[in-house]
Amino acid sequence: MSWRPTYRSSKFRNVYGKVANREHCFEGIPITKNVHDNHFCAVNSKFLAIVTESAGGGSFVVIPVTQFGRIDPHYPKVCGHQGNVLDIKWNPFHDNIIASCSEDSSVRIWEVPDGGLRRNLTESVLELYGHSRRVGLIEWHPTTSGILFSAGYDYKILIWNLEIGEPVKMIDCHTDVILCMSFNTEGSLLATSCKDKKLRVIEPRSGRVLQQEANFKNHRVNRVVFLGNMKRLLTTGVSRWNTRQIALWDQEDLSMPIIEEEIDGLSGLLFPFYDADTHMLYLAGKGDGNIRYYEITLEKPYLQYLMEFRSPAPQKGLGVMPKHGLDVGACEVFRFYKLVTLKGLIEPISMIVPRRSETYQEDIYPMTPGTEPALSVDEWLSGINRGPVLISLKEGYNRPNKLVFKAPVKEKKGGVVNGIDLLENVPPRTENELLQMFFRQQEELRRLKDELTQKDIKIRQLELELNNTRNSPNINNNNNNNSSSSSNGSSI
Repeated sequence: MSWRPTYRSSKFRNVYGKVANREHCFEGIPITKNVHDNHFCAVNSKFLAIVTESAGGGSFVVIPVTQFGRIDPHYPKVCGHQGNVLDIKWNPFHDNIIASCSEDSSVRIWEVPDGGLRRNLTESVLELYGHSRRVGLIEWHPTTSGILFSAGYDYKILIWNLEIGEPVKMIDCHTDVILCMSFNTEGSLLATSCKDKKLRVIEPRSGRVLQQEANFKNHRVNRVVFLGNMKRLLTTGVSRWNTRQIALWDQEDLSMPIIEEEIDGLSGLLFPFYDADTHMLYLAGKGDGNIRYYEITLEKPYLQYLMEFRSPAPQKGLGVMPKHGLDVGACEVFRFYKLVTLKGLIEPISMIVPRRSETYQEDIYPMTPGTEPALSVDEWLSGINRGPVLISLKEGYNRPNKLVFKAPVKEKKGGVVNGIDLLENVPPRTENELLQMFFRQQEELRRLKDELTQKDIKIRQLELELNNTRNSPNINNNNNNNSSSSSNGSSI
């Protein structure tokens, strides 16, 4: 019998990438030059957030997704961190709430006004301190709005209850820096990759490690992602020959990957993006200009290569638009926001399924997770698991009534020693903190000098008015009249 290659027909085999026209891009943004392996970009259906280059602390800009064109160099920023911002993530259930983490070892929660920023935002809704070293990763829980995970360079993962502003659990099973975190669909399992070359599947509420890859030598894991409800994990990494590689795993058995596939010999980190609605996997390398995409199935060959989007400009990071923000009329199934550092440019890239009919294509738009949380914080902490609340995009996305983000109001705790407020005068720990303190003091001195100048002018004006009042002839005449009347009265 002659050998025949396995071929599987796919409705996504003709998917292509379409770059937005120049007038629908974002220009003039000073994108951060930080070398931390992250995307530095987050997007939802209302706003686009990008970490920017700044001196004396970390900052990021928040731009409405419809405000295209060149951005003013003095555009307002979110700038409350004392160190470089390393990660930003929008709350999946509140379009105006964004979390950020930084080298200053803090996690902060910000609320952006509906119309965007009109001036610099320096006051956060919450400041979360629990890590002893810088915080490199943050992830929102996929079905609960008030739960946030943070991973620091102290090798710990903290689970924050944002309704009380305190950590409720610490996961302390890693022996080196945590590189990536990913949840399954209902948020009952957490997969992590670590610099100790181990892949772990963790039950987050108990912190118990359910599965752990025992140093598989042929594949060093960098990034990991859960593949929806397939009970599979996909990882990107490098082989023993330092070629870029992907591997598919059974989440209940990490002793050996199901398949491995070498990609190329480039050195940039491979970022995986998975679309659970279409079962498509996108691979984008840091510093590359291309995006490969595959279709994943439960049967062999498991991973079917589809196509590759090519671009000459290298990408520093990529943001991904949620499903409810896509253009279903154009059969758009995925949208990237590509960061091009050298040009200060953000390019939207739409992945489109070519269809002749202009009617709604139900086969490529199944029910998808919406913006309503499935669980309360207390329900999730008590052990309840529930899948996301699904919505249909057939009639277009209708944003539900705005949910109120609950955050505790905390009083500042500080003490005064020798006339110094310890809370307001924390000694700088890094060069960035020192620079920020220097600039803040310079600004304070400038403000005080202006205030003194204004007060001097006011004093001179009052002195002139007083002299004019004393030397006024009306007053002298009145005084003379008063004296004459008094003399007449005495003579009478």
